[in-house]
Amino acid sequence: METGNVSSMKKYFSFVKIEHTLFSLPVIYAGMALGYLAITKNGEPIPDSLWKIGAWILLAATGARTVGFAMNRIVDRHIDAKNPRTAIRDLPSGKMNLRQAYGVLIAGTAFYLFAASQLNSLCLLLSPIPLAVFCIYPFLKRFTIFSHFGVGLSLALGPLGGYFAIRPVIDIAILPAIFLMLFTWLWVSGFDIIYSTSDEEFDKREGLFSFPSRFGKKKALQYSGVIHMFAFALLAALYLAAFYGSIVAASLLIAAGFLLYFEQKKADDVELAFFKINAVLGFVVFAFVIIGVNLS
Repeated sequence: METGNVSSMKKYFSFVKIEHTLFSLPVIYAGMALGYLAITKNGEPIPDSLWKIGAWILLAATGARTVGFAMNRIVDRHIDAKNPRTAIRDLPSGKMNLRQAYGVLIAGTAFYLFAASQLNSLCLLLSPIPLAVFCIYPFLKRFTIFSHFGVGLSLALGPLGGYFAIRPVIDIAILPAIFLMLFTWLWVSGFDIIYSTSDEEFDKREGLFSFPSRFGKKKALQYSGVIHMFAFALLAALYLAAFYGSIVAASLLIAAGFLLYFEQKKADDVELAFFKINAVLGFVVFAFVIIGVNLS
């Protein structure tokens, strides 16, 4: 029985790629830190249990990512079966059946909505928005090359969620969190273009839309670089709007190095650029925000 439970957990983690949460959690908690900064600057009462809020954020983020990945795998299962790179995924390979996949989707939705309800009324009110994005973006590759920006949006809402979890107020103080959200949107959109270069020929053959299938790999990577330049500009805008000091500026430059140098320089190695450099960059951005909050 215990072996069966372990096997089921491995199947679940494989299906939803739980490790991809490493991309989203750092910027979500960075959004929470910006909410804390706004509270302290405005002289508002600090919530009693920051650890409790952080735990509910973790559950909400895990539930949301589960919904996003499960929806994407369900929608793309027939396409994945045709692609040699993705044919080994759980649904097309038969490791998981469609009923089980929908079970994961429903469970993820339940965990996400329950966690949102435990945070505050604004989080619960806004909670359907990410769910709508998760349902729409998997279809975009069938219609537009801008599908990458749909993927980016699915993660970009996270920092705002982290902000509202601790400070459910919409006013001018939210501006730094808006900059973080927009940075995340362009950062993820740019690295999704890098990731999609692996499927350039397959996408062309199947009539799917992406920057590589439309412009070719070389040009697509150039566009990715430009998008990441705009992403860095938004991170710099966050620094100017909320932080000051040479130490914070130095951490901003480290983030720039990962985003504009390492990620673009290693773009030909998708596994390295997408899975390793991106994971490190997320934590670098988190450190940048935490340092800024503590020194502001």
